[in-house]
Order: sequence, then C-alpha cells, then structure tokens
Amino acid sequence: MSTTPIEAGDTGTAARPLYGRLGGLSWLHFLNDGAANYLPGVLPAVLINLHLRPSLAGTVMAALLIGQAFQALTGWFADHIGGRLFIVAGVLGSSIAGALIGFSDTLWMLIPVLIVIGLTNALFHPQALAGARTLSRGRVGLGMSLFLVGGEVGRGLWPLFASLVVSAWGLHYLWLLALPALVSVALLWPSLPVQPKRHPDAAPIAWRRHLGPASALVAFSSLRALMIFGVVTYLPVLWHQRGHSLVESSALITVLLVVGVVGNVAGGHLSDVFGRKRVIFVAIVLSTIFMALFMSLGGGALQWLLLGLLGISLFATLPISMLIGQDIFRENRSLGSGIALGLSNGLGAAALILLDVVATDFGLVTVLWALVGVGMAASLISLVLPRHHH
Repeated sequence: MSTTPIEAGDTGTAARPLYGRLGGLSWLHFLNDGAANYLPGVLPAVLINLHLRPSLAGTVMAALLIGQAFQALTGWFADHIGGRLFIVAGVLGSSIAGALIGFSDTLWMLIPVLIVIGLTNALFHPQALAGARTLSRGRVGLGMSLFLVGGEVGRGLWPLFASLVVSAWGLHYLWLLALPALVSVALLWPSLPVQPKRHPDAAPIAWRRHLGPASALVAFSSLRALMIFGVVTYLPVLWHQRGHSLVESSALITVLLVVGVVGNVAGGHLSDVFGRKRVIFVAIVLSTIFMALFMSLGGGALQWLLLGLLGISLFATLPISMLIGQDIFRENRSLGSGIALGLSNGLGAAALILLDVVATDFGLVTVLWALVGVGMAASLISLVLPRHHH
C-alpha cells in the first residue's frame, strides 16, 4: 500500500481511486461516527438511569450533536495547517469521551461529556472529507460515497453494539467500545492522506459570491439532518415506551442507517451519471413519502421495509451535498465540507430542542409526523441548490 502523500489537486479523471487507503480512511470513519453516535441506542437506559422524562430525549441528543456546528471552523483551520492530525484527534477524542457516557451519573455530568464528543467529532470530518476527495481522484462521487459508507455503517451498528453491552453488563462497560480506535489509529497512521497547507498567496474566500449558494445548501442540509436526528432520537424511545426491549428499539436505528448505506453509494454514483441536483431532489422527495408511509402504514415486516427505504433515500443526498459544499468553497474544501456537514448538523441538532417542546405538549407520535413536514420543506429548498460546475 503506497503511503506517499497526495496533493489535493491530484484528482485527474485518468487516475483510479486509491481504494486501499480510502478503505482505511473509511474504517476510521466507521470508528469515529460509531463512537460519537451510539447514544440513541442506549438513550432509553440513560434516561431511566438519570431519572429523566422521555420528552427530554431531544435536549440530550442536541448536546451530543450541536458541537458538529464547529466543523466549519475546524475545516477552515484544517486547511491552514494541513497534515492529518485532526483525523487522528477526532477518532481518539470521540472514542475516549464516548466511554465516559457510562460513568456519567447525573445530567450535569453527562452534558459536558456529550459536548466534548461533538467537538472532537468536529475535528475529524473536514480533514477526512478533503482527504477522501484526494484519494478518490477522478471518481469523486463514488469515492465520497465509499468514504461515507464507513460512517453510516458505524452510526448504524454501534447503537446496536452499545445496547448489547448495556443489556449484558450495564452502562459502565461502554468503555469497551473505545478499544478498536486505539489499535486502528496506530496501525493506519502511515496510510492516512496528508493534506497540504493552504498557500499564503492562495485566492481568498469569496464570501459574498458564495453566500447565496451556501445558504441554500445549509438550509437543505439542516432540514435533512433534523429528519435523521428526529427519527433516531424519538423512534427508539417511543418503541421502548411501547414495551419493546432496548436491543429491539436500537435495531430500528441500525436498519435505517445500515440499509441507508445503499443510498450513500447509489447517490454518489447516480450523481456522476445524471447530475447532482436532479438526484438530490428525487431522493429527498422519496424520503418524505417514505416517512409519511411509515407513520401511516408501519407495522410488522412493512415497518422495517419502509424504514430501510427511508434510510436509502435520505442518505443518497449526503455525498451529493458534501460535493456541492466543496465545489462552492473551491478555495477551501475542508471549510466547504464543514459547512455542508457540520454546521448543518449543528443547526439540525439545535432544532431538536424545539421538537422536545412538541413532544412535551403533543407526544412522540406528533413529533415524528412533524418530520414529514420537514421533508416537504427540504424538497422545496433542493430546487434552488446550485448546479454542478465542471
């Protein structure tokens, strides 16, 4: 496996993606996003342990996710210092802080831990996304999808892993989930992509020109994030309230996110063929339809099928929005990634607090129906997203 650093501009269409190194980076994405996002799988147990009412689930999740808004800042900084340090710091920080969830015996102990997870998670993504684009060379849609697959599988499987650990041994044993990251970082360090520093004489960021396209992208991505966060936060709590086990409730998240990997790969590939704007519009419209059908018709095997289709359509939009962000901010692609993913996720997470108000007054079922309206709004905004510029 070659470990020669690749310049960020080495993306010629004749070059094949460096699949081995891209796979290693995707594995770290699996570990990072798994450690940073397994809380929904054990959230019912955490709420019971801390004697919190179920309607506070959104506030707890917001504390975990809102730190991702700092990805815009860490993306700007990552481009200025270059290297690969932020990738490693993000994986280790998310994993070690994630282990502390099990030792947080009060809400005021838990909240700072969750904020630290969000902040360290913000370190990882901008530099890793820019590195994934570099390793993808001429197949940026496919390469970005393959990188994102690692994160989505991690976010899907780790809630299930965490629920199994907690069901077997209790919350204090969540530290076991930090061990794979400690080993993997040491093994994969030499193969990580090294991003060049931003040249002092590089073109400045044209903020005024980018404001319109970036605002549309942030609005769309924030609403999509709110749909995802809303489902993974409230659906397991609702299922647990209805008498299902912690493991079965967390399995709902696993189906949504792991089956959604199909959408990640398909979305990136289809955008290379049919164009980004067309694919992103169709995918978000289908997401809204599947969400409405799940709430209307969900039950038995149909419930799991609709949840899987919802995951596929939702996550088909993710690699496309990453590429749109990087293309808007060509002068600083790590910043573009941070805005498209982190800032938008942070805003979506903050909106969870508003959903807690809805949950308190009207119940969890109403909250999930409100996400259908969120999808409709995202569908309209997708129509004004910028087109792909070659």
